[in-house]
Amino acid sequence: MSDYTITLKPVYSCPATEIPKGVKLPKNWSLSWHQGATLEAIRNPNIDVIFNTAMTGDGKSLAAYLETLLTDFCAIGLYPTNELARDQEIQIQGYIEQFKLDIKPRVVRLSGQELEIYAENEDLGKAAAIATRTGQAEILLTNPDIFHYLHQGKYLTHSDSPDKLWNRIDKDFDLFIFDEFHVFQAPQIASVINTMLLIKTTNRRKKFLFLSATPNQQLIERLKIAGFRCQEINPLEENKYRFPDTADECSQLAAQGWRQVSREISLNFISLESSPKASETWLKESSDLILNHFQEYPGSKGAIILNSIAAVKCLVPFFRELLTPLGLIVGENTGLSGKQEKEQSLLADLVIGTSTIDVGVDFKINFLIFESADAGSFIQRLGRLGRHDGYERNGENISFKCFTAYALVPDFLVGRLFLVESPPLKENSVWERSFFHQQIRENYRRINDFSGYYSRWGAVQSLVLCWKLGHKTIKQQYEGSQKAFKAACEDVFNTNLKKVFGLTKRWEGEWQELSGKDKGNPILEDAASFRGFSPLQSGIYDLTEANEVDRFKTYDLPGILSNLEIEVMTEAAFMRLLKETADRMGQPIAKGRFKRCLAFMQLRNYREERLNWRFTYAGKLDFIADAWKVQVLTGIGIWQPDNYWIGEINKRLKKEALVCYVIRRSVGEVRSRLRLPMHFQIYPISDSYSFHDAVAPYSIAFSQSALLLDTLAYSLKSQGGEIWIAG
Repeated sequence: MSDYTITLKPVYSCPATEIPKGVKLPKNWSLSWHQGATLEAIRNPNIDVIFNTAMTGDGKSLAAYLETLLTDFCAIGLYPTNELARDQEIQIQGYIEQFKLDIKPRVVRLSGQELEIYAENEDLGKAAAIATRTGQAEILLTNPDIFHYLHQGKYLTHSDSPDKLWNRIDKDFDLFIFDEFHVFQAPQIASVINTMLLIKTTNRRKKFLFLSATPNQQLIERLKIAGFRCQEINPLEENKYRFPDTADECSQLAAQGWRQVSREISLNFISLESSPKASETWLKESSDLILNHFQEYPGSKGAIILNSIAAVKCLVPFFRELLTPLGLIVGENTGLSGKQEKEQSLLADLVIGTSTIDVGVDFKINFLIFESADAGSFIQRLGRLGRHDGYERNGENISFKCFTAYALVPDFLVGRLFLVESPPLKENSVWERSFFHQQIRENYRRINDFSGYYSRWGAVQSLVLCWKLGHKTIKQQYEGSQKAFKAACEDVFNTNLKKVFGLTKRWEGEWQELSGKDKGNPILEDAASFRGFSPLQSGIYDLTEANEVDRFKTYDLPGILSNLEIEVMTEAAFMRLLKETADRMGQPIAKGRFKRCLAFMQLRNYREERLNWRFTYAGKLDFIADAWKVQVLTGIGIWQPDNYWIGEINKRLKKEALVCYVIRRSVGEVRSRLRLPMHFQIYPISDSYSFHDAVAPYSIAFSQSALLLDTLAYSLKSQGGEIWIAG
């Protein structure tokens, strides 16, 4: 293990040269250059799509909603997680109060669970509930999943017109905001493109705003092909950031109206081997380092951001035992944390979690330890540090004395940054943030961007939307729109929809032969979905969760097999417990997410050591792998001899028809050669002829992961699978 330290200079953001017309800001507020430029682009009738790539912490949210705060301009904000949408709701309500508006825009947040509960309480169908809630908002905060499905007509009955929901919503709202867009992969990007094309060809011109410090070039290029007029607002390229060397320079910039985005940071690289518990082990072994920081700098606030929820669950009690005697509070911050636990974490001195929500915003920090999966997550997580000079506690202002970060990174990254013949970084050197970000992007492991997905699978969503536009209830109304939409999709995805239609008929025939049913098309359903349908999702009653209402969750089976100590329960017992808890606590609990669950379990604890397991297939896999295509299979089970309840799960699993892709290579080899992302869902599988092999010789991916894998492995077929080409 090798450690290296560098210093990152502070960052200042340029003020707007002039305040745009009609903008009245709260006292002591000013606009950054990128905020003013974004507002001007939103107002420009010759611009359709805006990309704001300002640094993390530089106020992109205010830029997005400023026009809605000032005028009757209505906006939909689309956030990749419900937790992030909740965080933005609080932030927007804060803007509304600070602007002291005479007419306050109504802010409505809509998630799948909230939609279900609202529909039940108001005795409405989901379509009526969506129509009611969206009709009550000038600012609607939701997720792109709901946005995707309402345009696909998911919430409608067979007698409804396909445009019943989206026709009015697309007319009522003027601006569609996509935040944190860099977290999405090709299927979600394809979905957004399809929806934007539908809006463009069926409605008057709308505005689309993408907020991300790392813009997606594939998206930009494809939107330009479709005829969207795009503008990128990039403060870095426009020389609108300054990185001062001295305190005097900082004072001069502040006097000229430049806003400080980040303070000077001491960044330590901790080089770790690539193993599941490397970070957890280092944190336990280096606990004195954390303890000493709080003792040397009283009043510090810190965060540890990891990739694994299981690691977080193991580390929280460890650090509570270590720090509680000093009067320090340790909180938890994961995407699965309940509301009560989340509120308590804001009062903590150290939070440990997988989520960056609140970190560096409401929970102000000067100490950060973080893992990352790729260059984007490295930059995003580091960006949570150094945003504030201090915080207020019990009426007292606490000032931070320093800002320190520890990046837990794989060996290869440290080698590329510090140990090559001409290293881009040097020990104890000082760097501007822009140069440093560039080095992280260039030297982190390049993951596959699945560029082949668009032409191979992206147009399946296009075909479904095209069918909807030809529905008898709206065919005449949208005849011209349908033709324009079809042509645009074929250009953007470089394919022919007639060819795509032929593929869907083939999948349908194969499914009917396998299942004996005359309806259904599982591959089409996965390809037309936003995130895919997890066939391995299980309902969990989490006994480690303090708040009873938040104990009802879903986990994918592979994560359960590796990390959790559980006890199987029946669906009836699970749903009965849910109802009893909701009645006793007086709080409704959404049930819809449990409809497609494979199994139901009680989570008793998180394992210290991961258990080994693999999928199995009762037959030969060579013929299936040699087909080089996405298939629907049954008869897949699980081998895990240390698990007493696996037989009961296998009885259900082997009956399931699973959309999958099988490759005749081990998981490690596939991951390495195809440069798959860290959390890509691919698993080991053996057949009856390789059951006793120490390493499973086959790999399998399910649902949307199968489609993504297909876009890479497809090119291997013509080469006999011997020469691997990544993407």
